[in-house]
Amino acid sequence: MNREPALTWAVLVLVAISGFVLWPLWPPLVLAAWTAGLMRPLLARFEKGLKGRRRAAAVLSLLLFVALALPVGLVVLGVVSGASELILTIRNSSSARSALETLLSSSDEASGLPSTLNEAMALAKRSGTQGFDLLSMVAGAAVTGLVGLFIYFAGAYTLLVDSPQLWAWLVARAPVSPRTSERFASAFHETGRGLLVGVGLTTLSQGLVATIIYAALGVPRAWVLGPITGLASIFPFVGTSLVWAPIALGLFFTGKPVRGTILVVLGLTVIGTVDNLLRPVFARWGALHLPLFLLFVSVFGGLAAFGTWGALMGPLVLRLTMEALTLITEARAPVSSTS
Repeated sequence: MNREPALTWAVLVLVAISGFVLWPLWPPLVLAAWTAGLMRPLLARFEKGLKGRRRAAAVLSLLLFVALALPVGLVVLGVVSGASELILTIRNSSSARSALETLLSSSDEASGLPSTLNEAMALAKRSGTQGFDLLSMVAGAAVTGLVGLFIYFAGAYTLLVDSPQLWAWLVARAPVSPRTSERFASAFHETGRGLLVGVGLTTLSQGLVATIIYAALGVPRAWVLGPITGLASIFPFVGTSLVWAPIALGLFFTGKPVRGTILVVLGLTVIGTVDNLLRPVFARWGALHLPLFLLFVSVFGGLAAFGTWGALMGPLVLRLTMEALTLITEARAPVSSTS
């Protein structure tokens, strides 16, 4: 009796069950793989300096990454907290004009960047407290959060140390050719670099520029509206004007036409164009081969389908799908005969 069909079905069932078991932890696993890919050049430098001690080099690479990422993460958490207050302000307004007037008529305590050392310390304390409170809430919401954090660091360390052996094992047992495996792996890492480096640094830079301009013009909550402006750059056609244009309109409504005019000019010439200058530069390290409209659709489609982490899952699934379709097209293409 031929037992191969039974073995095939057993493998398919076990793979499906394994996927079901690992599915709740896909965000830390994917982020760990992307982090390891980004840290690999740094790992090579540390390993050379440490005379081949790969494990020590991996620990140093992760520590450096955490040192760079932790402040950014705390700022993001603080901005998220401020954005929630902003949403409540807009919801409690009776009209769009009223919302803009309320937003741009806030007291100086909530506006812009601090102008004195005491104000700077107060803002840092307030933002840090909000960030740590939100971080504590997320970490304490369930044990899964702590498990995910452990899996992320353990996975990144393991992939930095043992990725060549793990990849060789996977390629040898994959149901596709090594070339196909390499293509999918390249698309996977390209998505990570593109989202974290290409899109991430571009939106961060635009958000920083917008924050500086808003603060200089005395716009309240500049430290929240600036990053939101950077995120708006992924919207096709309208981009950052989706945020700075209503703010400029609000300045006109609140009797500040000069500041509103300046913001319109700077929005068109600086905030709206810095993307064109920086994107090609950042694309050298993290080019994502997705048109802007498809990136927008995949991000918000992923958010609707999978929640917060869908912002990563959406582009990843779409990019891998495009790579799969390309591979099928190449396989079906007729091979030109040589005379």
